[in-house]
Amino acid sequence: MNREEAWQLVTEWTESESLRHHMLAAEAAMRAYAQHFGEDVELWGVAGLVHDFDYERYPDMAAPDGHPFTGIEVLRERGVDDAIVRTVAAHASERTGVMPESLMEKTLVAVDELTGFLTAVALVRPTRDIRDITKISSVRKKWKDRSFAAAVSREEIEHAAAALGVDLWDEHVPRVLDAMKAIAPELGLAGDASNT
Repeated sequence: MNREEAWQLVTEWTESESLRHHMLAAEAAMRAYAQHFGEDVELWGVAGLVHDFDYERYPDMAAPDGHPFTGIEVLRERGVDDAIVRTVAAHASERTGVMPESLMEKTLVAVDELTGFLTAVALVRPTRDIRDITKISSVRKKWKDRSFAAAVSREEIEHAAAALGVDLWDEHVPRVLDAMKAIAPELGLAGDASNT
């Protein structure tokens, strides 16, 4: 599956703009990490892009056909690289039982929740522009406020960064933030102009 086919799948299955933005953010972060680790940027990007494509149609994660089970089957039916299928399964290991083992799998787990948290940080800024987050300390301040983006599991992000072997504040947050800044307009995080 190439990037164009992956985006077609996302847009076919997902109407929610915010969910599309989340998948684009995960793609950008995965590409940045693939480049950092010297891995296949396209493969990693596609894994990030499609990881939640079935969530809108099958949000009941307790159901046998809930996210990500339907998505995994659709990807298999389309002959998608098994490394991508397994990465999608591993990002929901508590449901699928597929534990993240490969570097790509561990990376998707590490960036998934963090992209959501960084989006929330950007959206409460007066400019609503992620590019205006110039100090990691401003992200850290929101991180410490447990009532802010309360649904985001900070522990999961911390454990995932450790499993990836990167420092949360010196490497992980800055790398993912920079990846998202690079595509701010596509994420709807470039200020008021990106939301029109």
